[in-house]
This record gives sequence, C-alpha cells and structure tokens, in this order.
Amino acid sequence: MCAQTTLDLASSTAQNQWKRVGIRHHHGIDVALFSLRSRSSGGIGEYPDIKPLISWCRDVGFDTIQLLPLNDTGTDASPYSARSAFALNPLHLGLRYLPNLERYPNLDTILDKLADLNERKRVDYEKVTQLKDLFLQQYYAWEHPEVSASDEYQRFLLDNPWLETYAYFKVIKELRNHESWKRWPSGLRESSPAALASLKHQQRYKWQYYQFVQFLCFAQLRDVRRHADAAGILLKGDLPILVSRESADVWSRQELFHLDKTAGAPPDMYAPQGQKWGFPIYNWDAVADDNYDWWKERLEVADNFYHLYRLDHVLGFFRIWAIPNRKSAKHGSYLPKDAKEWLPQGRKTLEILLANASMLPIGEDLGVVPEGVRPCLRELGICGTKVMRWERDWDGDRSFIPGTDYPPESLTTISTHDSHTLAQWWDECPDEARDYADAQGWPWSSELNIDERKSILSDSHNSASLFHINLLGEYLALVPELVWPNAKDERINVPGTVNSKNWSYRTRSYLEEIVENEALAEAIRDVLP
Repeated sequence: MCAQTTLDLASSTAQNQWKRVGIRHHHGIDVALFSLRSRSSGGIGEYPDIKPLISWCRDVGFDTIQLLPLNDTGTDASPYSARSAFALNPLHLGLRYLPNLERYPNLDTILDKLADLNERKRVDYEKVTQLKDLFLQQYYAWEHPEVSASDEYQRFLLDNPWLETYAYFKVIKELRNHESWKRWPSGLRESSPAALASLKHQQRYKWQYYQFVQFLCFAQLRDVRRHADAAGILLKGDLPILVSRESADVWSRQELFHLDKTAGAPPDMYAPQGQKWGFPIYNWDAVADDNYDWWKERLEVADNFYHLYRLDHVLGFFRIWAIPNRKSAKHGSYLPKDAKEWLPQGRKTLEILLANASMLPIGEDLGVVPEGVRPCLRELGICGTKVMRWERDWDGDRSFIPGTDYPPESLTTISTHDSHTLAQWWDECPDEARDYADAQGWPWSSELNIDERKSILSDSHNSASLFHINLLGEYLALVPELVWPNAKDERINVPGTVNSKNWSYRTRSYLEEIVENEALAEAIRDVLP
C-alpha cells in the first residue's frame, strides 16, 4: 500500500527516482563527517573514513548513510554556510590516501602534527586548515605538472565549468585577507571578465592550485560512492537551500539573489525574537529567467556522489521569511507576499529539481507548514521529516502521534544535528520526557536507561515511514563507553548561537573501535526490524 500510494501520486520522474533507491523501508545513520576520527585521519573526519563506515553499515543491517553538507565552507565551521554550492571541503581530504605519497617523506612531519590533533576532544579548525593547506601547497607543486597533463584531469576541468569562478573567488579571498567581496576593488567586485582575466594572468599558479585540490577531493568522494554501490549502501547528501553571502555563487551571480534581504524565521514559541540567518534569498524570477541553470548544475555535481539528498528547509521553496538587512527578524515578511503564490512557486521549482537529477530528494519540512505544502510534496513523491518528540497532537490533548500513523512518504528520526540528543532532551526537557514515558507506560526516571533507549530506537525503525535514519551518536550511546559522559558533549549545534562548540563535535571513540565493537553491532541488530 505504501509503495503503491507513492507511485500513484508521484511524477514519472519521481517514480524513477524511487525505483532506483527501492520502494521499501530504509534504515540508516546520519553522520557529520567532521566528527569522525580514524587512526589515519588528521584532526577531522575525512572522505576515506566513510568507506569503513559503509562496510559496517552493511554488516549491522543498515542500508543508508546520510551526511551533513560537504561543501567548502572557507573559514566558517558550519557546513551550512557554503562558500560554494559545488566545491567540496578540502578539510576532509584524506592526505594519507593521496597518490605517490611515498615520493615525499618530508611531508611526514605535517602528517604527524595532524595526527596529534586527532587526540583533541573537538575539531581545531584553524590548525587543521593551516596544516592541510601547507601540505597541499607542497604536494601541488610536485604533482600538478604530471597530473594536469592527464586526460582524466582535463576531462574534470571540462565537466566542471564552475571551477573557474570558484578558483577566482578563492584566490581573491586569499589575496585580500578574506574580506567581504563587497569591499573588493571595482571590476573584481562585479566579477568583470577583464578584471578576472588580468587576475588569472598574475595568479595562474594559485588559481590552478584550487582547481587541483578539487580534483583530489572529487576523486576521493567518487571512490566512496563506488564503494557504497558495491556494498549496496545508499548515500544521502545534504543540499542546503541557501548559500553564504560570502560565496563564489552569490559574488558571481548577484542577479539571482535579493542582496538587500536576508533569510530567517518569524518569532515563535522557541525563538520569541525570531531568527536571522544571514543568508541572501533567491530572486526566483531571475532564477527562472536563467532557466534554473545554476540549480541544474548544482544537482548535476551532487549526482556524482549521492543516491538521494536532503532538501534543507524545503518550505523555503514555497515561501521564505525575508528580513531587510538592517532590521531585526520580527520586521521581516514572507516572500512571495501573496500567499496564493506560495504553492505554484514551490511546485514549479521542485518539479525542475526532480527533472534534473537521478537523486531522490527528502524534504526537511519542520516548523509551521503552510496549508497545501505537504500534500504537494506527497504528490511529487518527496518525503517529509518526522522528529518523534515533536510529532504530537498540539491542537488537542498533546499526545504523541504513534509512528505507525506517520505517512509512508516520510523519514522518521529521533533527533537532528540542530536539536538536543535523546539523552540531553530527557535530561533538560523533563516535562516532555515524562509525557513520553507516561505514554509508553514506563515508570518515570530522570535518567534514560539502555532498555528505554533501545525501545525508542526500535519505535523509530518500526514507524510507517519508508526511511528511518538517526544520528550515529544515538546508536553509539547503546554502549555508554563509546560516547562522552556528559550528554551536552554529544550535541552538534545549537541554532541561533555562536560558540566554539558548534560544529566541533567529535565522537569519543575512534572509527576502528566503533566498527569492531560487537556489543554495539548486536544492540543495533536488536532494534532493527
């Protein structure tokens, strides 16, 4: 029944995407790559670290790995603040896996320093960035002449025309000490062809460096995709709807954005002052006039790596809270202003996305959802997201909605990278947790025990949703010595705050310890259907 409903209501394109992933229940983990630490990584999780995780997932019974965004974020730690919607983050490049490394023993000192950073409790972005760039600059000087002459490298340049603009942006950012592009000299600020041609002539060595590094990143992540294909594991990427104002995309395609406004959220019970995210919003008329080419190219690049993808803030395709740059969030308003335009705009845009990728999208539709949006998503074959603790009869007796009542076109999860972990929720939101315990018929305890955790995880995997994905840390907590003693140290991000702990979370245990832990494997098999 679930599969038939999806196929009957989806477009023909969505039907094909569903067939590729399989119209059945999928179970998996959600991973922040930066949080992994293996014996070979250098202070941060790296692309090759995904491969042993793939094999482990296959062995314990998972078939899906969801990854937080992997785009280049420059000097920003947040994976949702991309400096490019296309380029991969060089921080995740597995240096020890690069070709011909045996030729350069003098680089071992840098590798040793990076290995030392593996012992740190949190990611030290500044030191990892400095050391990896120092390594790659030397590696580039030796390897680029030979690599750049290869057919594979030349084909990579031809297949990725966005690389030229991205490399220009990175070069100028470095030359001007990472200042905002709005303060760049005239010509560069407007990305005029003449100014860029002059820059390329003067900085060709550095311009080619940034393209070379992307070649290495793409090679490693494509290798991960091949490993996943061979193991029968689906990789789910994450495509944030918005990109940083300080991105190559906004700088080079200013006409596609309303630069006098920033995206956010209106005041609500969780954020009385509203939220101001700092990202520019799209000029959808200009995007349409451009035949959605920027979005099409973005999807084409992601298609290299993923079988499906998370559409962050899918509601923003229908309408988005737009705030004048110098005003607070409460002074914003929805765009389009006319609510009658919301559904037509969202449907048209999502149909374009569906038609231009083989990947199946899964929408993050949390928050206040306008009437008609969820039926539209279902008709397009796009799943929504169900966070169990938030699925309640809010207008009635506030009872928890059973997972067996969730629509099949959905993803069930216990927590997200932006929320409390399960243990933290139980500890810091005792009234809500007590309600949940009462609904389960459990005697109340302020501490979540292993049996209760296993029961909640089991419920998440036995909902009516076709996708069941939880943060890796929620499973690691089934074996307490694998996680940090303080539940707060397992949290990935606290929205609306700026602090050193956001996005710096690292698993307590090394990846090798995780994949070899039989107690963990057995506990996971116990909670899966």
